[in-house]
Amino acid sequence: MLARGSTIGILGGGQLGRMMAIAAAQLGYRCIGYAPQGDTVAEQVCESFFANAWDDQAALAEFAAQCDVVTWEFENVPVATARAIPADKIFPHPRALETAQDRLAEKRFVEDLGGRPAAYARVDSTAELEAAVDRLGAPGILKTRRDGYDGKGQWRIMSARDADALRLPDVPLIYEGFVEFDAEFSVILVRDHNGEMRVWDSPRNTHDDGILATSTLPAGPVIEAQVSEARGLAEKVASALDYVGVLTLEFFATREGPIFNEMAPRVHNSGHWTIEGAATSQFENHIRAVAGLPLGDTHTVASKVVMTNIVGDDILGAQQCLSLPDTHLHDYGKAEVRDGRKMGHVTQLER
Repeated sequence: MLARGSTIGILGGGQLGRMMAIAAAQLGYRCIGYAPQGDTVAEQVCESFFANAWDDQAALAEFAAQCDVVTWEFENVPVATARAIPADKIFPHPRALETAQDRLAEKRFVEDLGGRPAAYARVDSTAELEAAVDRLGAPGILKTRRDGYDGKGQWRIMSARDADALRLPDVPLIYEGFVEFDAEFSVILVRDHNGEMRVWDSPRNTHDDGILATSTLPAGPVIEAQVSEARGLAEKVASALDYVGVLTLEFFATREGPIFNEMAPRVHNSGHWTIEGAATSQFENHIRAVAGLPLGDTHTVASKVVMTNIVGDDILGAQQCLSLPDTHLHDYGKAEVRDGRKMGHVTQLER
C-alpha cells in the first residue's frame, strides 16, 4: 500500500492524466507528469512535470527515481518508454500497451480468449486490400494497425472501386468488415494487485465523426441483455494480462451478441460520467488500484446519467450549462481550440 504523501508518476500530459492527478491529490498523493513538450494540460495540476522526449533515457531515469509508482494516461505511450521504468514500479504492466497498440495483435489476443471481433484481414499492400474487400465485402473500414484514435487513421471503403483508388500509407494496416449493430457500449473495470475486479454499469455510447459524443445510462434493454457476456470477456482480458488499474473494452451490440471492437488499457472517455455518477470514479479507482488501496464501490448513484463531450469551439459557451440542475462542467484547460479537439465534458444527473 502506497503511503500517504507518496509520488505517482503519470506518462502522458492530456486530460486523462489531469483527472488522474486530481483524484490522486484527493487521496493524499502528489503527481509528477512526463510527456513531450506541448499543450500538456495535466501539468496544470501536477506538482512537477518533465517535458522531455519519450526516448530521453536520462530524463526517464530521473523521472522514475522521483516516483514511487508510475502509470500512464493514454495507450500511445511508446512501449520502450514504459519498459524504461523499473518493472516493480509501473502499473499496468507494459504488456498491456503492446497488446493494445497493434490492432491485429489485439484482435488475435481477444479471439484466443473466446471473444468475437468484427471480421478482419491484415493488409500490407493494395493487392491484399483488394483481396480483403473481396473476402469480407464492402462497406468496411481500413485502419492503421498502430496509433490513430477518435476516427484518425481510418478510411471507409464503400466498394471495391474505393479500394482501387486509395493510395495506401506506408504503414501496417487492417481491414475490418462492416458490423450491423443496434448500439455501441463499453465495459469499464478496475483490477487490483490481488486480482479483485469491480465493474461499472455500461453506458450506451454514440459517436459523431468517429469521436465519442455521448455516454448514457441506463443503456437500455438491447445493451443490458449483452453486458454479462461482454463483462466476462473483459475480465478474461484483465486476468490474462495480470492487469492492475482501469481497463476498457468497447463493443457493438448486435443480433448475434456483443462484438468486440477495441480495448483501451487506461481510463476511458466513456467512463467520465463516473466522476459524479458513480460511488467511486474510474480515476479514483485507477489510483487506488496502482497504489494498492482497497477498491471503491462502483454502483451508479443516479437514475439517469448523460455525459456529453465538448468538442472544438463549443467550449466557449459551455459555462451556460451550469444553470441547469445537477449539471457538472469539466473544462480541460486546453489553450488551443480547434475543430475535432476534445475540450471538456458535461455530466447531467437525474436522481
